[in-house]
Amino acid sequence: MYKRVLLKISGEALLGSESFGLDLGELKTIAEEVAQVHELGTQIAVVVGGGNIFRGAGEKQTKIERTTGDYMGMIATVINALAFQNMLEGAGVPTRVQSAIEMSQVAEPYIRRRAIRHLEKGRVVVFSAGTGNPFFTTDTAAALRAMEISAEILMKATKVDGVYSDDPLVNPEAEKFNTLTYEYVLEKRLKVMDSTAIALCMDNNMPIVVFNLKKRGNMIRAVKGEAVGTLVKGEMDR
Repeated sequence: MYKRVLLKISGEALLGSESFGLDLGELKTIAEEVAQVHELGTQIAVVVGGGNIFRGAGEKQTKIERTTGDYMGMIATVINALAFQNMLEGAGVPTRVQSAIEMSQVAEPYIRRRAIRHLEKGRVVVFSAGTGNPFFTTDTAAALRAMEISAEILMKATKVDGVYSDDPLVNPEAEKFNTLTYEYVLEKRLKVMDSTAIALCMDNNMPIVVFNLKKRGNMIRAVKGEAVGTLVKGEMDR
C-alpha cells in the first residue's frame, strides 16, 4: 500500500450529470472515496482542475488573451478546491486548501514544507491554482506537486478505465494498455497527461496510474497497489 499519493482530479470529473459547474452529489461521492483512502492511513494530496468552470487556453472561441484566460482557469480551480474541502470535512476528514496564487482570506499560500507537515498530521491537502503560472496545465501542476511532496505515485482519475490507443468512446476497436513507458506515451502522443507533465515524471521516475474514477472502489484498489487501469513508468518489467 502506498503511504503518500497525489491524486489528480479534472474539473470535468466534478461535472457529474451537469453541463456546467459542480455536481454536488458527484463531489460528495468522490470525497467519500478519498475519506476511505484517508482511513487506510495513506497520506493523500489532491490537485483539482477547473475545466468545469473555465478552461483557460481551451476557451478559444472567446477573445480573452491567453495569459488572462489561464489565470481565470486557475481561479476556477480554487472554487473547486473550496467545494471539495467542504465535502471532505463533511465526511470527517481534516483538510487544507493551498493556492499557488495568494488569496489569504480563502486559502493558505502554497508552501511545500507546510503541505508536507499537514500530510504528516493526517490532513488532506488540496492544491489549487495550478502552478501559479500561465501556459502550464493542472496536469503539470500535479506532476510538480507530486515530486515536491515526495509522493510515491501520481494517480490520474479519468472517465475511462485506463489508457487506450484511441478514444474508446469513439473507436470500439481501441486497444487498452495495462502498462506503458513514459517514452512510448510521448512517442505515440497518447492522451495520458500533457507532454510537459509526462516528461517531468520521466525525469524524476514518478509512476503514474490512470484509472476510472466513475467505478467505485477503484481509488482504494489503486492505493493498495492492485492492478487498476494503466500504469505508466520507466522500463517495462522483463
